[in-house]
Amino acid sequence: MKHIKESSGGILAAGPYSLSVIHNGLVFVSGQLPINPGTGEIEEGIEAQTRQCFKNLEDVLNTSGSSFSKILKITLYLADMKDFGEVNRIYSEYFSGNPPARSCIEAGIPKGARIEVDAVAST
Repeated sequence: MKHIKESSGGILAAGPYSLSVIHNGLVFVSGQLPINPGTGEIEEGIEAQTRQCFKNLEDVLNTSGSSFSKILKITLYLADMKDFGEVNRIYSEYFSGNPPARSCIEAGIPKGARIEVDAVAST
């Protein structure tokens, strides 16, 4: 049986999907855009957008009974791979030891964002 969880921090799904689904001890987190839940706006610049994505991801993980330390797999979607160096620098602040498996893909991202992040974690 799957359990659907929503955010306690004001993050809303932008379409017909769940922010996270818990099944068999795993948390599947939908892609998090760099939308500030307080303003509903996308942050400016790749550094601010990356940090906001991670804040949103952390909120959804915490609401789902998980955390950054329990992430098993993470995927970074970048609108432009030229941002990879800056994103990787910020990423390393969150995952310094025993980092999760990771993919990084150049992709079209909704709402004109430069980054989106999704993850699979344990509970």
